[in-house]
Amino acid sequence: MPRAASLALSAVLCLVATASLANDSTAEKAAGGLVLTRTDAIDMVSEDLYVSPEQVRVAYVFRNRTRAPIRTIVAFPMPDRDLDEMYNSDTNYPGDFRTLVDGRPVTMQVERRAMLNGVDHTAMLTGLGIPVQTSDPASDVLIEAIRRLRPADRQRLAEMGLIGNDAGLHPMWTVKETYYWEQVFPAGRDLRVQHSYSPGTGGSVTVALASPDFRNSPEGRAEQRRHCTDRAFLAALDRMSAREGNGIVLTQQNLSYILTTGGNWRSPIGRFRLVVDKLNPRALISFCGEGVRWISPTQFEIRRRNWRPTRDLHILIATPNDTNQ
Repeated sequence: MPRAASLALSAVLCLVATASLANDSTAEKAAGGLVLTRTDAIDMVSEDLYVSPEQVRVAYVFRNRTRAPIRTIVAFPMPDRDLDEMYNSDTNYPGDFRTLVDGRPVTMQVERRAMLNGVDHTAMLTGLGIPVQTSDPASDVLIEAIRRLRPADRQRLAEMGLIGNDAGLHPMWTVKETYYWEQVFPAGRDLRVQHSYSPGTGGSVTVALASPDFRNSPEGRAEQRRHCTDRAFLAALDRMSAREGNGIVLTQQNLSYILTTGGNWRSPIGRFRLVVDKLNPRALISFCGEGVRWISPTQFEIRRRNWRPTRDLHILIATPNDTNQ
């Protein structure tokens, strides 16, 4: 696949646990948006984006402004998979990725590279019979492949930092994974691309900002700025926290979506619509944005025209859960 992908078409969605609550958390890694290797002649006419803790859906309309068809690679870069981190912690990754072009499913190819400190070790590992990636870095397939190596090869990989020099012999490289396909953008007409995926779920069984100590700490003030929490939100969180107990627990999810890559096109995004869905009407939500409209008990909408985004989207959701149900 061609190497240089110049810009992302929106977006990265992630649900990540607050760092200070990592022991009680499950982290979900950020997924990238569509990437085109050529963009100087293609406009993003519109982008219709829906984000929730359960699903991301994006519908794009592109237009080739030239008089000739343009053939280029369209790619979906997955988040880096740190196999050492996956081996030692609870980490979820996006899945169930689907793409339609003018209503028809796209068959993708996939490229996986094994990286460590910026060096590509794919060829060496493949030559030794070690798969670059499995669904579980502690799986029998990967561990057994490492164990079957000659002692000298295992020692060499350990000295290079590619495997743990312990009884587990677990992998320690990072997998860079990209799904991609070749697409023709017809001259002078629109092309519709839709993609969706499950972001997985991550978060914490406690809400960090419910703690006065955290709220007043430098980290807590930074989190408030990141999510534009106001007095009304914090007061509602305090009331919710006061009712915690008797089978009610609060959970937190942080969603981040990178919007600024949408400002890199030849022209601004013609029409942009964002819907953020907190899913639970009882949940509290806070994020930065202008012109936010409440359109349903769980959904909030932002619309823009001829827009170049200048900041990314960061969402905090605090949800009461009844454990007695």
